[in-house]
Amino acid sequence: MYYVHERDNKDFQGIQSLLSTDITMMSDPPRRDSAFSPHESFSPTLSLPYTHTIQPSIYNMTRKYNTTQGLDLPWASQMSAQLPSAFMPVPAAQPVRAQAPIANEAIRPEDYSKPYCEFMTSNPTIFHAVKSFSKQLEEHGYKQLSERAVWTSELKRGGKFYITRNDSSLIAFNIGSKYESGNGMAIVAGHVDALTAKLKPVSKLPNKAGFQQLGVAPYAGGLGTTWWDRDLGIGGRVLVRDPETGKVETKLVKLDWPIARIPTLAPHFGTPANGPFNQETEMVPVVGVDNSDLFGNAKTESSDIKFGTFTSTQPEKLVKIISKEIGVTDYSTIVNWELELFDTQPAQLGGLEKDMIFAGRIDDKLCCYAAQEALIASSDSTSPGTVKVVGMFDDEEIGSLLRQGARSNFMSSVMERIAEAFAKDNYGPNLLSQTVANSFLVSSDVIHAVNPNFLNVYLENHAPRLNVGVAVSTDSNGHMTTDSVSEGVLRRVAERCGSTLQVFQIRNDSRSGGTIGPMTSAQIGMRAIDCGIPQLSMHSIRATTGSLDPGLGVKLFKGFFDHYEEVDKEFADF
Repeated sequence: MYYVHERDNKDFQGIQSLLSTDITMMSDPPRRDSAFSPHESFSPTLSLPYTHTIQPSIYNMTRKYNTTQGLDLPWASQMSAQLPSAFMPVPAAQPVRAQAPIANEAIRPEDYSKPYCEFMTSNPTIFHAVKSFSKQLEEHGYKQLSERAVWTSELKRGGKFYITRNDSSLIAFNIGSKYESGNGMAIVAGHVDALTAKLKPVSKLPNKAGFQQLGVAPYAGGLGTTWWDRDLGIGGRVLVRDPETGKVETKLVKLDWPIARIPTLAPHFGTPANGPFNQETEMVPVVGVDNSDLFGNAKTESSDIKFGTFTSTQPEKLVKIISKEIGVTDYSTIVNWELELFDTQPAQLGGLEKDMIFAGRIDDKLCCYAAQEALIASSDSTSPGTVKVVGMFDDEEIGSLLRQGARSNFMSSVMERIAEAFAKDNYGPNLLSQTVANSFLVSSDVIHAVNPNFLNVYLENHAPRLNVGVAVSTDSNGHMTTDSVSEGVLRRVAERCGSTLQVFQIRNDSRSGGTIGPMTSAQIGMRAIDCGIPQLSMHSIRATTGSLDPGLGVKLFKGFFDHYEEVDKEFADF
């Protein structure tokens, strides 16, 4: 999620303390063992604003991962069993029983905790994440398409495909077996970029006081105060020209040991240590020590890096380390690179009962991960008349204005190509407009979870909690695309799949962020809602979400893919 500029924020005045809400759960919920009948009803109560209780369906669920891959945490099943049911727009004095889930949802939220942590640790940059998503899609039968090619002969009912743009954005789609041109598309989309610091075009800097430093520039809100004194690695993509064919190829590199560090100034130095700090001169990473100037033997440039090449503008040691990592011996074949710093601390389960996840770059790889897992988990037999789509965009944190961002034609062009391929010679504006009108976008970006130390900055009854469920995000000034119709659609989906919806809205005296929802919905013209998985410490180098939250996202998004076709019929007049 991106945020508006500081100048748009009004000073906090007269903020009221948020009334705390007590949660009351069964102290000894039923155990999930052979003695427990899946037909026995269990209705835990959870006292939360705007929630009601339905019978959970987790007892019939199957495990997505082998037990050796999963978590040996008995609390996880208990916590999952005690989740409240779907969000209601008005509080009720008594719990209201919603419609029982129609389909057996084979999703156990706790099964996604460890795999999500592993994904986040293994894929620290946007290029690694998109590559990993692409590999997973291919393992599940998805075929890559090229934007340079014509797709008409490739697209078939029941087919599964994906496209990447710039290696930093991805769209995957599954064409229903009964899809007809003009039918709707069920889309879940988010952004896969994250706050970071990128290497400058000329990242080589002269040594200063015995330190080797690296020239970097902040991306969005990168190089904030949480970046001080962190162990930073370097990763990204390197463009290499094949000396025999002349073709330029991409190679990914990940130097995942602590290489760079931005040192703080000790408080003993007084005022200069308190900031504000200049990102250009006071937040320059150090990457090594070189005191050769003290002894009159200053190091000179290596003769094996040719002057005038790209690598001659980069730190020599960095060039050689990266070249070794990617198997390049001729440094002049490196055409360019896009590298960034990242926190090397792995994503991991935390808390006394490991009910939280601590990780970097949660915003918004968390929702993208959940969306793709949901697409893969959704049965081909559900909503067969639709196209199920997942979109992951780059550049959201800086406005989405580039060709791989959500403001580009990436999503709209994919929708147009699909509609055209099944049009039977009658493709045109009418058919495309019909497709758009029948489609629905779930804009999925992380949401602010309630922070217990700052309850007074949250709007009462609009403060999402961890390990409860996805939160609908609303804004009276159009920063979110949610309206009564789109909220109604997603609530019906939640009721059918047994998910819980929370709600978030910013206080009147606070600034609001933004997502890809309004821009995508407005540009294409389809109905849309903004919702996301709650997290603490948004835009910090390290953030927190609940250990069940990745799986709870999978459950809701899968429910959307499974039930959209039927739910949409209820809203045919909108």
